[in-house]
Amino acid sequence: MRLLIMGAPGAGKGTQAKLITEKYNIPHISSGDIFRQEIKDNTKDGQLANKYIIKGQLVPDDLTISVISKRLQKEDCNHGFLLDGFPRTIKQAHALDQLLAKLNLKLDLVINLNVSKDLIIKRLSGRRVCLKCGATYNLNTNPPKKEGICDRCGDTIILRDDDKEETVKMRLDVYENQTKPLIKYYSDQKILVHVDGNLNFRDTFKEVVKFIGDLDGKH
Repeated sequence: MRLLIMGAPGAGKGTQAKLITEKYNIPHISSGDIFRQEIKDNTKDGQLANKYIIKGQLVPDDLTISVISKRLQKEDCNHGFLLDGFPRTIKQAHALDQLLAKLNLKLDLVINLNVSKDLIIKRLSGRRVCLKCGATYNLNTNPPKKEGICDRCGDTIILRDDDKEETVKMRLDVYENQTKPLIKYYSDQKILVHVDGNLNFRDTFKEVVKFIGDLDGKH
């Protein structure tokens, strides 16, 4: 089962990805998580990627393709995976198709989460992250028990630079211009489904499970 989840920043991809990978026991491959770890470890790739991320810009295709390619060839991807945050451009989509073809694989389903712009801005500007353990909170829907403190490890939670409102608006513009053409690309391949991401995450997940269930029926 090889899945891709799409949607604008703040559409809830990370939450749905976690639910999907836990239910179907496949690895969650997030380009954002990979790059954040590289940045935290202060690697050469991380330093380069961070220059773009803090400006709300996409990391260059060649760099993203390289790190994803290495990840997909690990053993835990042999029986399926869920991609999150990649591909974001048509060039990346073509590169992914070529990589999967070399491995005699192809995507089975592309899940597109549709969410209103106003809700996305509200969600992201309320998001807080623990830099120590990676736990994510939302001041509107999932606040920590103690203000400013991570429930899991007790460290301070912060507003990431790329979740600040000005950067969020820029990220949404980038998404509109560069990522939306992928919707047509995968629609033409007849592997794209649309899911309402304006719902609460449990109801959204029920819709996702229905589509994956339909996929199982086709195999």
